[in-house]
Amino acid sequence: MTTDVQSIAKQVQEHSKAIQTLISSVERVIVGQRHMIDRLMIGLLCNGHVLLEGVPGLAKTLTVSTLARAIHAKFARVQFTPDLLPADLVGTLIYNPREGAFTPRKGPIFANIVLADEINRAPAKVQSALLEAMQERQVTIGDETYPLPSPFLVLATQNPIEQEGTYPLPEAQVDRFMLKLKVTYPSKQEERRVLDRMTSGAPPAIDPVVSLEEVRASRGVVEQVYVDDKVKDYVVDIVQATRTPEAYKIDAKKLIEFGASPRATIALTVASRAHAFLDGRGYVTPQDVKSIALDVLRHRIIPTYEAEAEGMTSDDVVKRVLDGVAVP
Repeated sequence: MTTDVQSIAKQVQEHSKAIQTLISSVERVIVGQRHMIDRLMIGLLCNGHVLLEGVPGLAKTLTVSTLARAIHAKFARVQFTPDLLPADLVGTLIYNPREGAFTPRKGPIFANIVLADEINRAPAKVQSALLEAMQERQVTIGDETYPLPSPFLVLATQNPIEQEGTYPLPEAQVDRFMLKLKVTYPSKQEERRVLDRMTSGAPPAIDPVVSLEEVRASRGVVEQVYVDDKVKDYVVDIVQATRTPEAYKIDAKKLIEFGASPRATIALTVASRAHAFLDGRGYVTPQDVKSIALDVLRHRIIPTYEAEAEGMTSDDVVKRVLDGVAVP
């Protein structure tokens, strides 16, 4: 087993160079926000969709578009608005009078990386169309079903629900996002660097530095990163503790309306592998799990009204669970 881990570690060192090059390319434009960049890389390595939440002006859209430009991949941006139609996203059937038949006209979702900008401004029908694409990686136009390109990744941004003109996403759709990131304001030093960079002429040009083949190869290595049985048990314990906290002697039963689904168990394990990969290791540690757990679980736990009355968010509940579950 030690030999296998060492072999995997060598592959990690070899393939992580391309990902580090990609990170460096993004950082030529984006100041700070390293947590957001790393989590986007984890989504890319795990083929998992990522939801970024934060007030306007925090470079969410710029970060995603910069990442897409740095990869040799097809990129599409869709600005979600209240009058957006499903056909605007997935495509529609166009009647051809010469042939007397309908032909499909594919929409912008047929891309490797799709930026769903301000996703929570669109109506329910659009969300339903996007849900099929995110889960099944296919879309239905008329009576025909069309597979989406591989890889297919939805990187979505949203403003906080309190913002005017926004609507909460359906729980089933939110659960399809592997990670939900809370994007915060930059520090004083970072904001000064933003000022210098963005007011001194055009931002640096970004050329593609990584191919889809390199991304696929890195994904293959991530899938081989070793996860010990004790770490797997730790992942299961964390997710179970969000459903039955009293079984783990955690005082949170009155704070959790619904716990995380089994999809969270899978996402937490896969994301922990990618976190270890970015750290240059061929094996997962409990710290990898704890580091990524908040981003994996915050949108999969629904706090009770009692928790909200006490001013507690899902983040606070997840932190309480992590503090209460024994680390192997």
